[in-house]
Amino acid sequence: MRVDDLDTPRVAPGAESRILRSLEAHGLTWDGPVVRQSQHVDRHRDALAELAEYCYACRCSRRDLRGSTTYPGTCRRLSLPRQGNAIRVRVPVAPIGFEDRIQGPHSENLATTTGDFVLWRRDGFASYQLAVVIDDDAMDINTVVRGADLLDNTPRQLYLLQRLGRPAPHYAHVPVVVEATGVKLSKHNAVTAIDDRTARHNVATVLGLLGFDPPWDRVDEMLDWARRRWDIAAVPSEPAIPGFTALA
Repeated sequence: MRVDDLDTPRVAPGAESRILRSLEAHGLTWDGPVVRQSQHVDRHRDALAELAEYCYACRCSRRDLRGSTTYPGTCRRLSLPRQGNAIRVRVPVAPIGFEDRIQGPHSENLATTTGDFVLWRRDGFASYQLAVVIDDDAMDINTVVRGADLLDNTPRQLYLLQRLGRPAPHYAHVPVVVEATGVKLSKHNAVTAIDDRTARHNVATVLGLLGFDPPWDRVDEMLDWARRRWDIAAVPSEPAIPGFTALA
């Protein structure tokens, strides 16, 4: 179990304990003690040093880049000091592709989709892209399963793994649940949190959305049923499951 808590301004007090209690209520357990990304800043900094020859300092603010989806390379040739600035990595002008176990083949040319992206933030922490790559590798993660809304992160992470000379895991991006407008259900649009009191209903619903028809039973027995019958080919390949309405 790893808690990704590097975005310190957005870490709500008590959120970690609530998440862990909710996982336990739904029969989901983990091996070993809980680890936290914020405990591994030195590990991230060492990886940044390995990538130094491919990086440069950037002083651009979000306001400077407002309206831009691809970084225009403003600071690429300015040779700015790294102290007090963000650090970006130069991306290749070539496609980076992989075979996702659910979504199928995916390829991106980072030079046209994202441009040079941030590896180190001004506040002294690694970006999401660098931190997850390093922490997954340190934990010997061989398969990354996450929402399809993060599919376009994968080429950036594969590029970093290539530069670092580290093995890439397999990837499986499951469809996300969206409301009628197509927006993903999340805390950003004030969606009601999971109710641990309805754990049995929640587990049955999620398994149904993933393409299975579990027996209406205790949480532990439904999960055991799912483990014995798991087939990744049954998971819907669409990136989103639209129009889902939860029961109150």
